[in-house]
Amino acid sequence: MSERPTPQRVRVTGPPRRRPPMARKGEVDADTRLGGVYVGSLLREQLWLAVRTLALLVVTIGSLPVVFHVAPGLASVRVGPVPVAWLVLGVASYPLLVVLAWRYIRSAERNEAAFAELMDEVER
Repeated sequence: MSERPTPQRVRVTGPPRRRPPMARKGEVDADTRLGGVYVGSLLREQLWLAVRTLALLVVTIGSLPVVFHVAPGLASVRVGPVPVAWLVLGVASYPLLVVLAWRYIRSAERNEAAFAELMDEVER
């Protein structure tokens, strides 16, 4: 019997799902004062975006327990055998979370793209 060579293992992956990370340029690479200002500006914008998204989450979903406490009659309302509070918290809140996450990611990527564009303009 002849021995067959064992085939090499191949790692199969799908297409890339995200853009490659942004390459740091000139002023940022050199760790200059101006580069620090640029990076600080990006960080502040990303932080502000996160704070706005979190505030919207707290106002919408975080206020639901307060609504159910203030209006205790809602606890007894049922849609079929399921209480309305369970439907709101267990079903209706997830599309809101998905939309918030999608909006946050799109905005964060837009901020990074604007930063990369700014860095390209500085390089020229």
